[in-house]
Amino acid sequence: MNMPVLGYATQSAEAKLAPYHFERREPRADDVVIEILYCGVCHSDLHQARNDWANSIYPMVPGHEIIGRVVSVRKSVSRFKAGDHVGVGCMVDSCQHCQPCQQGLEQYCVEFPTVTYNGIDRRDQLPTYGGYSEKIVVSEKFVLKVPAGLDSAGAAPLLCAGITTWSPLRHWKVGKGSKVAVVGLGGLGHMALKLAKALGAEVTLFTRSPGKEQDARHLGADRIVLSTDAGQMASVTSHFDLIIDTVPSVHDINPYVPTLGINGTLVMVGYLGPLDPMLNSVPLIMGRKSVAGSLIGGIAETQEMLDFCGKHGITSDIEVIKIKDINAAYERMLKSDVKYRFVIDMASLKAD
Repeated sequence: MNMPVLGYATQSAEAKLAPYHFERREPRADDVVIEILYCGVCHSDLHQARNDWANSIYPMVPGHEIIGRVVSVRKSVSRFKAGDHVGVGCMVDSCQHCQPCQQGLEQYCVEFPTVTYNGIDRRDQLPTYGGYSEKIVVSEKFVLKVPAGLDSAGAAPLLCAGITTWSPLRHWKVGKGSKVAVVGLGGLGHMALKLAKALGAEVTLFTRSPGKEQDARHLGADRIVLSTDAGQMASVTSHFDLIIDTVPSVHDINPYVPTLGINGTLVMVGYLGPLDPMLNSVPLIMGRKSVAGSLIGGIAETQEMLDFCGKHGITSDIEVIKIKDINAAYERMLKSDVKYRFVIDMASLKAD
């Protein structure tokens, strides 16, 4: 029989999130049933809740940075048992047979992955509901092991903010001696600084806001460059191997391209949409430079990231909130009033 669950949902782009009773599916043979302990609050939760990307399905239970405890497993599950601490990120299924899936790049599934919320289950055609809830039912292949010793609340944002910045660092082979810059110091940006530093890179933060130097250095930055200062920007001309742009809104990326070295790449991970103003191709051509994009990471890569974070003691800098405060948190997030990720203590759902 289906599983009754309490969560928080929004009923429309204009509505606030509020308590919502719904049903999870009857677990299938390969499913893991997870009690949700913590759920990170991603900027995309806000975009989806308010239909900023014109693809929202209501009612919507957001949340795809999930840390929980296994309650039970079905007969085909071999990797998990009751009591295990686990994570669930942005995907809960994919076709499993296309070329990207076969390469462990499920996020680029040709048939599109089944997303954790605001999606349609590819097997039963029912809506998917996310982590702002008591429990979730997920196929074993899309459940991740959380290393012992990692703070559960601080680990939650690793399932999106962490892997979104880890994937390009790994793809462009960042390591000792690499020169990496990060644009923007938010949920994604602060994770990019931590991970790049732990990989051995020389790390620079680009920011438009003076006064972030102390925080940035604490997070791993070796240098802070004020992007509105022409002299500071000129001082890093042709310097970087990789720039990770984490800004979630439309902005001009042209000033950053000249700071790339030969064969350097600026990879966009925060903003979805058309560039404005348009990209000037001259600096690209004159240095075989690239502008690229990257989307979260595959399941194997996400597990690799979690294991790396476990080894190096890396978690997100967070502010833990109660679920009843989620609407206020959304408003604060719009003002960048958080250092650097909200995480919901899901025990507060029962308390309410």
